[in-house]
Amino acid sequence: MDNIAGSKSSLNWAVQISVVALVLLWLFPTIGLLVSSFRTTDQISGSGWWESLFPTEQNLTLRTADPDDEGAQNLVNGIYIVEGNLFGTAGDAQISVWGTSSRDIDANKIGDTAELKDGETMTVKGDGTYRWTSPVELTGRGQRVFATATTPPEFTFENYQNVLFSGDSTDSMAKAFFNTLTVTIPATIIPIIIAAFAAYALAWMDFPGRAILIAIVVGLLVVPLQLALIPVLRLHLGIGIGKGYLGVWLAHTGFGLPLAIYLLRNYMVGLPKDIIENARVDGATDFQIFMKIILPLSFPALASFAIFQFLWTWNDLLVAKVFLIDATGETTVMTNQIVELLGTRGGNWEILATAAFVSIAVPLLVFFAMQKYLVRGLLAGSVK
Repeated sequence: MDNIAGSKSSLNWAVQISVVALVLLWLFPTIGLLVSSFRTTDQISGSGWWESLFPTEQNLTLRTADPDDEGAQNLVNGIYIVEGNLFGTAGDAQISVWGTSSRDIDANKIGDTAELKDGETMTVKGDGTYRWTSPVELTGRGQRVFATATTPPEFTFENYQNVLFSGDSTDSMAKAFFNTLTVTIPATIIPIIIAAFAAYALAWMDFPGRAILIAIVVGLLVVPLQLALIPVLRLHLGIGIGKGYLGVWLAHTGFGLPLAIYLLRNYMVGLPKDIIENARVDGATDFQIFMKIILPLSFPALASFAIFQFLWTWNDLLVAKVFLIDATGETTVMTNQIVELLGTRGGNWEILATAAFVSIAVPLLVFFAMQKYLVRGLLAGSVK
């Protein structure tokens, strides 16, 4: 009785656990980026995102006010004094040990007075309040203080403000966001339209060489994208559409068509044959059958490919680098903008985390919104 068709497999629990594990492994980095996008650089470098809700101990590099600032330095009984708070304003952060050298950051305890050069002294309290004194007038920049402090959880929207709206408009992530939409939407729609017509012809129309065309489409699935980049670029430059939106749209269309035709053809060939034959008996043309019967019934497969093409195009860097990037940066997409941020702001991890999450947020929303169509399309469009 255990092997009767329709009975549940004894390994059903293993399959479910495996699926849950894969989903969690896929979500953890995304959740980490989301949490990190609301944190500061010190918090990101000092603790993992899973500790973001708890106070953390961090090694901080702080600086006093500059003595040359107006009102920063006072003369009291022949002693020049600079006072303030290392954190800017008093807060919940608490310093445990501190020092004035990066090689000895725990040289002093809270309330200790450290002897500096030329008779200068420095006193630091637990809340960050400091007192810097000197027998002669202080000049130059403020004194650096290296401290080990316990800081409370802190979240800010400033990262998104910096990523989306700071700097020149041509260099901002907001500009790159709209550039990516400009590339992705046409590069998703164009191959769907072409592939739908081709898939119908290969599935339901008899003509010489159909089997050869199907074999060619299947063979093109294994051709590496990198193999065609330079020849296609030379062709685009030769006809005057290189380094522009039209060129990248056609490139994505060409690279995505084999899978699109293969997926849609496998789906359409499995549609009920009686419906199509009855429509032909009633006098419907192939175009009418395609528009009024095939397309509505093929929506799950169309949605499946649309999801794939949208995700690939949105996350693409290689094709955008080859076919789109120009010297002015007017057509920079989000993936390339993140690469630029990595090169110029490698220490600002909160900026990188925010930019990366902004980049993946849209495809995540598209995937979750249309996942039911993706599953239906893949199941029904499997090889028959």
